[in-house]
Amino acid sequence: MQSITSRAAIVRDVPGVFEIADVVVGEPRQNEIRVRMVAAGMCHSDYHMMTGDSVAGYLPMVCGHEGTGIVETVGPNTPGWAVGDAVVFTWIPSCGKCRWCTTGMTNLCDRGRYLLAGHRFDDESSFRFALPDGTPVGQMCQVGSFSQYTLVSVDSAIKLPADADLTKVWLLGCGVGTGWGSAVYAAETEPGDVVIVMGIGGIGINAVQGARSVGAGAVIAVDPVEFKRESALALGATHAFATMEEAADFARSITNGQGADRAIVTVGVVRGAHVAQAVSAIRKAGVVVVTGIAPDSETSIPVSPLELTRYQKRIQGTIYGHANPQADVPKQLGMYRNGQLKLDELITKMYSLDQINEGYQDMIDGRNIRGGILF
Repeated sequence: MQSITSRAAIVRDVPGVFEIADVVVGEPRQNEIRVRMVAAGMCHSDYHMMTGDSVAGYLPMVCGHEGTGIVETVGPNTPGWAVGDAVVFTWIPSCGKCRWCTTGMTNLCDRGRYLLAGHRFDDESSFRFALPDGTPVGQMCQVGSFSQYTLVSVDSAIKLPADADLTKVWLLGCGVGTGWGSAVYAAETEPGDVVIVMGIGGIGINAVQGARSVGAGAVIAVDPVEFKRESALALGATHAFATMEEAADFARSITNGQGADRAIVTVGVVRGAHVAQAVSAIRKAGVVVVTGIAPDSETSIPVSPLELTRYQKRIQGTIYGHANPQADVPKQLGMYRNGQLKLDELITKMYSLDQINEGYQDMIDGRNIRGGILF
């Protein structure tokens, strides 16, 4: 085994842009695999790293945390893995040993504390990427999928069937699981519920799919962009509005004035005011799920504690949609193959690695639901 050179999209300065550069990808160690990438997802979370809404623990960093690929090299003494295996990444690794993993909450694995650190979870001085001059380069979420090759722990990879379409199922690594789980697991949506999904991007569109999959009676999509509202209606929403005011009024009109049962906040950059709008839109004992990422500087939610007490409302945070990826990804792959979950329709456009900044501009301008990189 030996190190290899790969082209990758890195962030050097914040705020900044993605820069295409050569990086050296090291040799896999025990319980690691080096992967030749097939496709990577362009999630808003990666854009947060570039703008500084999420603070990188180390720069420069290879971003990207969604992706699929083919195992190119297997580290020594790593049973169960072979060259040629197809994989999808999970952006929160699962150690299988901490309190959270052993109680089924693998999305809260203690290794999640290293997601933005750049270095490996077991050694703060250990990096798997470097610039040609030897400068260490971090990996977002210990994945770094915006690279022709990457090197990950097997705890961050899920093996796929050999015939899986790797140009589509990269969506299962983050966007689908986070959105679907936000509706199904975090919101605990029940048959007949009235559900508002606030923000129809890569996560919100899958919250729509999740709510419909468990029999929600009304799924109300909210987004100021007409294209996104139309996409939501095509993928399971029953109604769509440009503003939360319209959505809340409609929810009350079909519930005898009570309001929505669930509201899921999946806007690209969450502010406290978004959460407050969602709380106002739900009924007594209703649930607001906050899935979208807020800047570190956003520290308050203008909600009356008395309203929470008197009306028994709940604000529920979620990471990865309360998902258990090792179990949920195979389940969702089966749903996709059975026609119960749409993936192809989620992808608006695939870009080359060199087009990454163009792709993210399309996301910000509301021209795509999900964009991806095809290697």
